[in-house]
Amino acid sequence: MRVGRIPYLNCAPVYGAIDRGIVPLDGELVSGVPSALNRQMAAGTLDVSVISAVEYAREAGRYVLLPDLAISCDGPVRSVMLFSTCAAPALHGQRVLVSRSSMTSVALLELLFEQVWKARPLFVPGDAEADDLRQNQPSVAARLVIGDAALMLRHPEHPVAKGHGQAYPFVYDLGAEWKSWTGLPFVFAVWVARRDVDVREALAVHGALIESRNWGLANLERISSEASAACQLPSAVVREYLSGLDYGLGLEYLEGLSEFFRRLERAGKVPQGKLVFLPAA
Repeated sequence: MRVGRIPYLNCAPVYGAIDRGIVPLDGELVSGVPSALNRQMAAGTLDVSVISAVEYAREAGRYVLLPDLAISCDGPVRSVMLFSTCAAPALHGQRVLVSRSSMTSVALLELLFEQVWKARPLFVPGDAEADDLRQNQPSVAARLVIGDAALMLRHPEHPVAKGHGQAYPFVYDLGAEWKSWTGLPFVFAVWVARRDVDVREALAVHGALIESRNWGLANLERISSEASAACQLPSAVVREYLSGLDYGLGLEYLEGLSEFFRRLERAGKVPQGKLVFLPAA
């Protein structure tokens, strides 16, 4: 089995015990940003993977969801951020650089502009997470940054923030914006298996991921401490970030996911579909 993983901090608790050899995984881990994993799953070169939630909505016929496993927030997410030179409603007609790495974040941003901020900016796909935020980039009024780069940019003591933070006085956390808009949690990513994979093998991978996730959540202090040096962020900041995420897929999160899909359907961005889960063997 080939199993996809995102090499961001937000996945560290899920793969923590697998990475350390505490929980065995009968498969090969393949790293990639969400958009790359989306493409590999669609091409059939991965069997099980975390993918963008909106990718599941667009291609639900290809996949089954793995139960009780997702990357979600109920309020601020801290790593999906719109950094802007002006208030969001004033971005009408202006260039907004959007990350090529996350389809869900871009889809949510489009909904917020259309239905909350009532503005129509010009979205420019690009490398919004580049270390040098001005290098090889067009002149933009705002940028959507995801993952570890967003954490770094929003932390005032990080070298990236010191160099560029003053350029973006307006900062929007998309998890918090969704919560304010709908009152619901938001699911950014889900784990899926292709419908044509062996169910028993997929269940074995799912079981290992759940066991590893449970170990990771019980050892967040260790994971945060070990991750802090690599990202140049204080351990307490990493711990606050990871503890603010939810890695299950409980009823309230399913409600948030379903509502996101309904709003995308009404906006004509995804086909009508339904949630289908991996069956028990």
